[in-house]
Amino acid sequence: MPLDAKFIGRTYPPTEPYEVGREKIREFAAAIGDPDPAYNDPEAAKALGHPDVIAPPTFAIVVTMRAADQVVYDPELGLDYSRVVHRDQKFTYTRPVRAGDRLTVVTTVDDIKSLAGNDVLTTRAEVRTVEGEHVVTALSSLVARAAGESES
Repeated sequence: MPLDAKFIGRTYPPTEPYEVGREKIREFAAAIGDPDPAYNDPEAAKALGHPDVIAPPTFAIVVTMRAADQVVYDPELGLDYSRVVHRDQKFTYTRPVRAGDRLTVVTTVDDIKSLAGNDVLTTRAEVRTVEGEHVVTALSSLVARAAGESES
């Protein structure tokens, strides 16, 4: 059954705050193989004008994936996650994520459309500090593949 377009514009409640730690940033940078000193050394980050180490640009996925679960597992939406593939991801930053940030995410369903029998779900996640400062907007598209007639 196709996803219902009535979900376009639905906004989910803010997530609980996620506290960004230096070690999480270091682990993430190591996992993606990025040796930038601003991700590991507070003094290097300060030399660039940041109050503490900063996270690589794709670190925001750590925070936004938790928020995406609200959409993906919404029983009313009816998305069959076993059929989902990730289509696209974009981040637009106001400033880098920094160690010590306490971040919350509000996710909105931006679009639902059908392409070649597949559902394409696009969400927008607004990441802010608990004080309300905008940090990053993440746009994500998922494709729910159509079920084949011969599948059981």
